[in-house]
Order: sequence, then C-alpha cells, then structure tokens
Amino acid sequence: MHLNRAFRKYHRTLAIVLCLPLLLTILTGMATTMSEEWSLNFGVSRSFILKLHTGEIFHLQGFYPILNGLGLLGLLITGISMLRVFRKTL
Repeated sequence: MHLNRAFRKYHRTLAIVLCLPLLLTILTGMATTMSEEWSLNFGVSRSFILKLHTGEIFHLQGFYPILNGLGLLGLLITGISMLRVFRKTL
C-alpha cells in the first residue's frame, strides 16, 4: 500500500512539472502540421513554431525532446503501476 502512495506522489509531481512543456510540444506540433498540410496561417512563421516545438528558441534543442520523453516515460510507468490490473489480490 505504501508503494502505491509513493507512485501517486511521484505521478502527481511529474504531471505538475511536465504539464507546460508537454502542452507546448503538443500545441506546436499540431500547429506545424496544420500550417503545412492544411495551409492554415496562424500569424507566425512555420519556422518559429518549429523552433518552439523543438526547444530551439530557448536553446534547449539538445535535451528538450529527451526530457519530454523521459517525463512521459515516468508518467507512463507510475500511471500503469497504479492500475488495479497489476495489483496482487490475496
């Protein structure tokens, strides 16, 4: 029971820390696709949107995608561990 509580705590903390970077990645990824494939104009250049998407605008392009990936992996692991499917029944 204590392990489940710890995973909930880690999951909650990870979710709070990652909500803004993941939201930025999601929205800029969608905007890039819509501007390229559907020829939508958002009032900013596609290259600026891509710089936001990759973290290049903040000079984080080297590890921003890796941090996003590791954060998502952590959320996935802690989330799956809390599922009732994987709990032992006595």
